[in-house]
Amino acid sequence: MFKRLLLTLLLFTGAPLANAADEIVIYSARKEHLLKPILDAYRAKTGVETRYLTDGEGPLLARLQAEGTDTPADLLITVDAGNLWHAAERGVLAPVESRTLADNIPAHLRDPANQWFGLSVRARTIVYSTERVKPADLSSYEDLADPKWKNRLCLRSSEKIYNQSLVAMMIARHGEEATERIVRGWVGNLAAPVFSNDTKLMEAMAAGKCDVGIVNTYYFGALLKDKPATPVALFWANQGSSGTHVNVSGAGVTRHAKHKAEAIKLLEWLSTPEAQQLFAELNMEFPVNPAVKPHASVAAWGDFKGENLNLSLAGKFQTDAVRLMDRAGYK
Repeated sequence: MFKRLLLTLLLFTGAPLANAADEIVIYSARKEHLLKPILDAYRAKTGVETRYLTDGEGPLLARLQAEGTDTPADLLITVDAGNLWHAAERGVLAPVESRTLADNIPAHLRDPANQWFGLSVRARTIVYSTERVKPADLSSYEDLADPKWKNRLCLRSSEKIYNQSLVAMMIARHGEEATERIVRGWVGNLAAPVFSNDTKLMEAMAAGKCDVGIVNTYYFGALLKDKPATPVALFWANQGSSGTHVNVSGAGVTRHAKHKAEAIKLLEWLSTPEAQQLFAELNMEFPVNPAVKPHASVAAWGDFKGENLNLSLAGKFQTDAVRLMDRAGYK
C-alpha cells in the first residue's frame, strides 16, 4: 500500500491529482516539450486526462520491471526500435490487436507480435561538407569504408543506440562478417575521435575537421534552424540498394495497465493524421502514417527510399552489433 502511495506522489507533471483513477499514466523517454503538446491536444479533443513521468530509456524499463503488477503505467513511449524490442522481450508490454494501428502504421515499423508501434520516423543518413564534397562522390554507408574517405569521416560514439541499431540492421542485411569489414573500414577512415552527439559532429565538419559523417535527420534540422549558414547537407544513403536506414520513436501498452482500453484509444489516436502532424513537427521527424505529409521544413530535404526490413531486427541483433563494434575498435 505504501509503495503504491509513494509512486503516486512521485509521479507526475501535468494534471492535478483529482480523478487520478480515471487518468492514463504514461512513462516516456521523450522529453516533456515533445510530449505535453500532444497530450494537451488529446485532452482538448476527448476530455481524457493523462499523467506522465519522463526519464531515460533504461531507468524507465528498470522501473517497469521492478514495479511489476503494481505499476501505475498504462503506456510506455520511448525512442529507437532497439529499446522497444527490449521492452517487449522483458515482458513489460502487452500485445494489442487494433485495425486502426494496422491500417495507419506500416508493418515494418511495428512489432510483428503487436507489442509496440512506431509513431514517428527518423532517418539516420549521410551528412557532408558542401565546401569539400560533391553529392556525386557519395552513395552508401558501405562506401564510407572505402579508403578514399581516409581521414575524412566523422562518427558519433558507438555507445549511442542509434548507431547500434544502424549496425544491427546492417548485420540483418549483410551478415556479421561483411558488416564487421565495413565497420573496420569506418574506423580506419576516422578523421577525429568519435563525438558524443550528432550536433558536435556537424559543427566539427563545418570547422573543417572532417568531410562526411552519419547523423539523425532531426539533429541536422535543428542545427540548420539555429545556424542556417552551416555548410553541411544531407545525402540519402543507399538509394540504389537497401534504402536509407530509418528508425522510430514508438509506444506500447504496458502488460499490467490499469486503463488498457483507454491506453489503446490514445495509442490509436497517436497514429491518426491529426496527431501525426504534431508528433512529427515537434522534433522535425517524419510521420509514420504514410497518408500524412512531412512538415514543409522536413519535406525540403527531399524524398528518399527508406529501408523496409522490420525494425524488430534492430533489437534482435543489438548485442551482436555492440560486440562487433567493440572488436572493430569503434569506440
